[in-house]
Amino acid sequence: MRVNIVTLFPEYFDSPLEVSFVRRAIADGLLEVVTHDPRMHAKGAHRQIDDAPFGGGAGMVMMIEPLAKTLEPLADTHRVFLTPAGTPLDQAMLDRFATMPEITLVCGRYEGIDERIVEHFIDEEVSLGDFVLLGGEVAAAAIVEGVVRLLPGAIGNPASTESESFRSQLLEEPQYTRPSEYRGWKVPDVLLSGDHGAIERWRAEQRLSRTLERRPDLIDDEGSDG
Repeated sequence: MRVNIVTLFPEYFDSPLEVSFVRRAIADGLLEVVTHDPRMHAKGAHRQIDDAPFGGGAGMVMMIEPLAKTLEPLADTHRVFLTPAGTPLDQAMLDRFATMPEITLVCGRYEGIDERIVEHFIDEEVSLGDFVLLGGEVAAAAIVEGVVRLLPGAIGNPASTESESFRSQLLEEPQYTRPSEYRGWKVPDVLLSGDHGAIERWRAEQRLSRTLERRPDLIDDEGSDG
């Protein structure tokens, strides 16, 4: 899979792309990440990338020409603009992105980008949440991490992604490991019982109760385990 990232700060991704499963996926040829800096298409000695908005207002807006020239060669990819005005990112969206051979993530800055870019060069708008950051780079890094773990061969045990939170509209159950007791805090007895049927029933109960307590909005009549 190839991920293009359109950003004014390519160096932002130096560290995220060099750690853990992302680094390994790139080294194994499962993932390619290419950054594209719109400044390379900006004019003037200072390569100006932003300008005051028509009609006045606070802040600056990323100009249309450098972005258009950056995105035109990527017309055959799925181009995603990362913006608070987009559809909230969720697991189903990451699942869909992971099936695409190539996507382009467009990171805005300042007060946003010229709307004509959205109208003519963007296929989908995505939001990391109901808050505002300095730019789209954090969201782009989150999507890369969320997608890479779904690529075949990127994770040692593919089954680990099948029962996690948001797969069945339920949060994942709590997990424990050795030692079975620490400072008087004990692991639930059922997990030490060896009774796999009882363990699975406990896990199902925990998934449901945890979701009802923390994220009842995830449960609907059709998707609930009961």
